[in-house]
Amino acid sequence: MKPNIKVGYGYDVHQLQDGVDFWLGGIRIPHTKGAIGHSDADVLIHVICDALLGAANLRDIGFYFSDKDPAFKGIDSKLLLKDVIKLLTEKGYHIGNVDATVCLQQPKIGPYIEEMKTCLAEVMSISTEDVSIKATTTERLGFVGTEEGVAAHAVVLIYGA
Repeated sequence: MKPNIKVGYGYDVHQLQDGVDFWLGGIRIPHTKGAIGHSDADVLIHVICDALLGAANLRDIGFYFSDKDPAFKGIDSKLLLKDVIKLLTEKGYHIGNVDATVCLQQPKIGPYIEEMKTCLAEVMSISTEDVSIKATTTERLGFVGTEEGVAAHAVVLIYGA
């Protein structure tokens, strides 16, 4: 019998704007710019949601949490992630691990990675050992390099009964 192991991938970008709170991995990071979007624009949580949904063949984050729905205006993305975990659980899946990369020129997020891992692991009810967050710049190239935006990628492994 084939093991029920699946892999999912997520990618997202958000524009950065002066004077907006910067939410990343469920925590507020001090910076002069923040990401803008319909929700709190937490690009890291959004890619994890997309990767989890994709792995379980449950479409994408926009299908469940439309940016046209006023119910999600300004919402804490941790609540979206909790709902995604519920969907996975209902389908019989559990998270094996999450591996994510944030592409951001500034601010440097290295000092916040452990706090983000703890926050995300708690929301997903998994060990921090199963959450990997990495950071990179784009060597001042493209919209990330010019500090106009932030991007993130995530790969997840899920398994079912």
